[in-house]
Amino acid sequence: MSLEPLRRGRRSGSDHSREAILVAARKLFAEHGFDGTSLRQVAREAAVDPAMVHHFFKGKDELFASSVELPADPEEVLAGVETLEPEARAEALVRAVVRLWEGPAQPGPMKTREEIETAVGTADDARRILASLGFVPRFRYQKYREELSLEGLIVAIDETPIGTFVELEGEEAAIASVAVRLGRGPADYVVASYRSLFLEHRQARGGHGADMVFDTPA
Repeated sequence: MSLEPLRRGRRSGSDHSREAILVAARKLFAEHGFDGTSLRQVAREAAVDPAMVHHFFKGKDELFASSVELPADPEEVLAGVETLEPEARAEALVRAVVRLWEGPAQPGPMKTREEIETAVGTADDARRILASLGFVPRFRYQKYREELSLEGLIVAIDETPIGTFVELEGEEAAIASVAVRLGRGPADYVVASYRSLFLEHRQARGGHGADMVFDTPA
């Protein structure tokens, strides 16, 4: 078995260079945040010339949008951001990204949507991050969830204050197959959000609770 010597110095301009830049950007944005990361730092981490970063990306905004793999054209996501004052750009950019992390549900018998998940240290950390961006709580709900797996699907059993629901997560064909095995068909699918279900339940019961939680009557 022969080992190839490690290459030192700058990488050549290729798809490998672009991927190396994205890997470096993800690492630095996660460690130092948007404001604390510069294109020069990304180039150094990726072992490429700074000009190579500008070759692939128009600026830090586009690099950030590309590094989190948004399910949309970065130019559309960033429309108008570059015209803002520097102190306002970071917040506007994060708002644009947050809006796209869970895309709109697509029409059809099942709820189909793009989702990008990321880990957060604690619930308090998540609340502080969202509050700093100007978000305020709109609706809270609680559930006890048990997750199982079947044929590559996640089968989640959710016990909520308004009833127990079974959620199948995975590819559409697999969902349809497992639903049949469970004795269910498209007429049984529930694609409404928990908030919509809660509001329907509250109206039917004449309740007044604002949130779907166990310690508040629906």
